[in-house]
Amino acid sequence: MHIETWGDTPASPPDYLAALRATGEQGSRVAAHDWSATALGPIGDWPDWLRVLVLAVLDSPHAMTLRLLPDLTTIYNDALTPMLGRRADDALGRSFAQIWPELMDEIMPLFRRVLGGERVKRENLPLWLTRHGFEELTHWTLAYSPVRDPEGRVVGILSVVSETTRQVEALAAIERANQSLAFEVENAMRALAARDAAEREQDILRHELIHRMKNMLTVITAMVGQSIRGAASLEDAAQSTAARLAAYARVHDVFTEGAWSDAGLREVVEAALAPHAGLAGSRVTLEGPDLRFGAQQALAIALAVHELATNAMKYGALSNDTGRVAVTWESEGECFAFTWQESGAPPVRGEPASGFGSTLTERIVPAYFSGFAEKAFRAGGLCYTLRGTLPPVRG
Repeated sequence: MHIETWGDTPASPPDYLAALRATGEQGSRVAAHDWSATALGPIGDWPDWLRVLVLAVLDSPHAMTLRLLPDLTTIYNDALTPMLGRRADDALGRSFAQIWPELMDEIMPLFRRVLGGERVKRENLPLWLTRHGFEELTHWTLAYSPVRDPEGRVVGILSVVSETTRQVEALAAIERANQSLAFEVENAMRALAARDAAEREQDILRHELIHRMKNMLTVITAMVGQSIRGAASLEDAAQSTAARLAAYARVHDVFTEGAWSDAGLREVVEAALAPHAGLAGSRVTLEGPDLRFGAQQALAIALAVHELATNAMKYGALSNDTGRVAVTWESEGECFAFTWQESGAPPVRGEPASGFGSTLTERIVPAYFSGFAEKAFRAGGLCYTLRGTLPPVRG
C-alpha cells in the first residue's frame, strides 16, 4: 500500500513572527502590534496552543475572529477586515465592547452562552452597525464556538462570520417583486372577470330588452284591439286606449328609475292612481307589507288598478263625494292576495257590461300570478280580489 509523503512541502518560517507575517497583511499587523499593553501580554509570552490557534485563524480564507478572556481581546484575519469598515484601523487588540458598543445588547447574551461551553449559530441576524460613518441595517450569519486551553477551560470565543446583507436585500426585493407581480396578476384577473361579467350582463340585458319589447308590443296590441272592439264610438276607443297606455307608461317610469330590477307594490299602485289626483291617501287607502315585483307582474297590477279606478270614477265609490276605496294586500310564503274594496258607492243598476277591463282584471292579470280573481258587487260597491303566487324577483 502506497502512503503519500509530504517531505517536499515548503519549509516553515524560522521564527513565530515570520510565521505571522507569512499569513498576510493582518498577520503582519499582529506581529507588529504591542501586545504587552493588552491582557494577553507580550507575544513572546504566549503559550504554544495560543500561537497555533492565532496562526490557524490568520491563515483561514473564511472571515474569522478570535476573542480571548478576560476582556475578549480581538484578533481577526484578512477576510474579516472589509466587514469592519473604518473600524478596521484600530480594532486589533481591543475588546469587543470598545469595537462594537452598539452591539452589546444583541451579542453579549450569545457570548455568555458560548463562554458557558455552548456552540451558537445564527443565520441572517439583523444588526444595526455604524462602520462607514452612518448607521445601517446589516445581516449576518454567525457561528460562535468556545476556545479551550489544554486543560479544557474556556478561555475565549472563536467566531466564523459571513455578511448576508446583500443576499437578504436581494431576497426582499424578489419578494416585493413577487408580491407586486401577484397584485398585478390579481388585478388583471379581476379586470378580466369584470369584463366577462359585463359582457354577460350586456348579453342578458340585450335579450331582456328584446323580451320586454315583445311583451310590451303584445300588451299594447291587445289593449288597443280590445278598446276599439268594446267601445261605442271611435272617440270612446281613443280615450280608453290613451288612458290605458298612459297608465302603462307611468309604471314603466317606475322601472326605468329602478334600472328595471324590481318595484315595490305600493309605488306601483300609487303610479297607477296618479291620474286620479288627490285620491291616494284621502279617499283611497293603501295597506300591506313591503312586496316587490318583477316588471311583468307589476305592470299587470298597474293595469288592473287603472281599470278598477276608472270604473270607480264612472260608476262606483269614487263617482260621488263620499265613497272610499281600501286597497290591501298580504302574503304568506309564496301565496299572495290583493283586494280592491269599495264602500259608499251608489247602487248598481243592472249587471255592468263586460269589456276589455273585465277580461284584463279577471283573466289576464291573474295569469301573471298563476292564480284567479273574484269580482262581486255588494251594497257598498265593488269588491275585487286577486289570489296567486309570488314569482321570484330577479335583481
